[in-house]
Amino acid sequence: MIQIAAAYVVDLIIGDPRQIPHPVVLIGKMIDALERQLRRWAAPVVGLKVSGMLLTAITVLATYLIMWGIIAGAYIINHWLGLFTSIWFLSTTIAVKGLGSAAMEIYTLLKTGNLSEARKKVGWIVGRDTQNLDEGEISRATVETVAENIVDGIIAPLFYGFIGGAPLAMAYKAVNTLDSMVGYKNDKYKELGWASARFDDLCNYIPARLTGIFLIMAFLLTGKPVNKALRVIARDSSGHPSPNSGIPEAAVAGALGIRLGGVNYYGGIESFRAYMGDPEIGLGKTHILDTVKIMHLTSLITVLTGSLAVYAVQWLTAGL
Repeated sequence: MIQIAAAYVVDLIIGDPRQIPHPVVLIGKMIDALERQLRRWAAPVVGLKVSGMLLTAITVLATYLIMWGIIAGAYIINHWLGLFTSIWFLSTTIAVKGLGSAAMEIYTLLKTGNLSEARKKVGWIVGRDTQNLDEGEISRATVETVAENIVDGIIAPLFYGFIGGAPLAMAYKAVNTLDSMVGYKNDKYKELGWASARFDDLCNYIPARLTGIFLIMAFLLTGKPVNKALRVIARDSSGHPSPNSGIPEAAVAGALGIRLGGVNYYGGIESFRAYMGDPEIGLGKTHILDTVKIMHLTSLITVLTGSLAVYAVQWLTAGL
C-alpha cells in the first residue's frame, strides 16, 4: 500500500528519466529475441498461433520471475534497498507524468500557434498520419490517446501493483508491450500476435471497468455532467475496436460534451473509427487541458481507493 503511493509520487516527480534504460525497452528486446527464435524453431512444428501463445507465456512469466528475483535479492542485501528497488520499479510501470507531459507539450504548441511542431509531437504518441491535421484533429488525437491510456498506462499497472506488487505490475507491462509489438498489427502478426492481443484484452477487462467508475467519481468531484458520461458509455463504448478502451474515451467525450472518433489515416489509407459522444462543443486545445486534469484526478482517486481497499482487507483478515 505504502509502496504504491510512494511509486505514484516518484512517477509524478521524476517520471521516466531518459538517462536510465526503461524496463519496457528491455522487455521489448526480449520479445524481439523470443519472436525470432520461435519463428525459426517452433513455428514450423506447432504453427504460428501456438508459437504466439508460447511467446506470450514465456515473456510474461520470465518478466515476473526476473522482477521477483531482483527485488528479493535487494531485500536480502538490505531492507531499505529492497524497498527502494520495489518502489522504483513500480514507478516505471505508471505513466502519469509522461502521459500528462506529452499532452501538455502539444497543448502549449497549439496555444502558441505552432501547428507544424504540434503535428510532429502528436505523431509521437499516436499511430495515425498527422502531417495534415488541423488544431481540432490534433486536439482529438491527443484527447483520445490520453483517455485511452488512462487504463493501460495508469489504472491497470496500479491495479496489478496493489494485488501483486512490482513483479505483477511489471508482468502486466510485459503483456501491454506484447500487444503493442505483435498484437494484430498486420498480416505478419495475424496469427503470431493473436494470443498477445487476446491476453491484453483479458488483463485490461477489470481495470477498464474500474477506470469507468473512477472517472465518474472524478466527474462528480469536478462538477462534470455524470449523466451524460454514463449515457455515452452505455451507448458508444462498444463501438470502439477495443473491448476496453471505449470506456474511458466514451466517458471523457460525454463529460466534456465533445465527439471523439471519426476518420483517421494510416499510411495514407483512410480508416473510420466509430463516433463517441455528441458534438455539443467544437473540439479544441482546451479539451486537452481538461482531459489531462481528469487523468490526474482519476489516478489520485485510484491510489487512494486502492490503498483504502488494501487497508480494509488487512484489517478484516487480521480480525479473523
